[in-house]
Amino acid sequence: MREQNYKNHRKFYPPHHFIYLPLLIVLEFFGIYKIWGDPENKLIWILFSIVIFLLFYLAFMTRQHYALGLQNRMVLLEFQQRYFEIFGQRSDEVADKLRFDQIAALRFAYDTEFKELLYKALHENISGDEIKRSIKSWRADRQRI
Repeated sequence: MREQNYKNHRKFYPPHHFIYLPLLIVLEFFGIYKIWGDPENKLIWILFSIVIFLLFYLAFMTRQHYALGLQNRMVLLEFQQRYFEIFGQRSDEVADKLRFDQIAALRFAYDTEFKELLYKALHENISGDEIKRSIKSWRADRQRI
């Protein structure tokens, strides 16, 4: 890409977006059409349509799974950066002692509460839900999908 702008900022993966998914959609419509168009083989076409639908669903859910995995990595990186900004040291040892639900919950606390809740998470092993319930001044995360 030479220079990015509004007209060309979207990214497509051609084999997925322009071949695989459209082909599955066409095959699904074809299978549904054949259910009524070929009564002698109705069961075969129903099974065909179910398999095509499952392939489409699997492709869609795999895409969602990768997006959520990436988002979780970003939450962890955000925790590491924030920990460094507050304490002036790396968070490797601390992050290894926390579960992901605790790390994710700490994002909603402002820095003053963050320290106290981090201590409780480490020493009292409170859950992510307990951390969220303990926050007095909520720091919204409007970017998580």
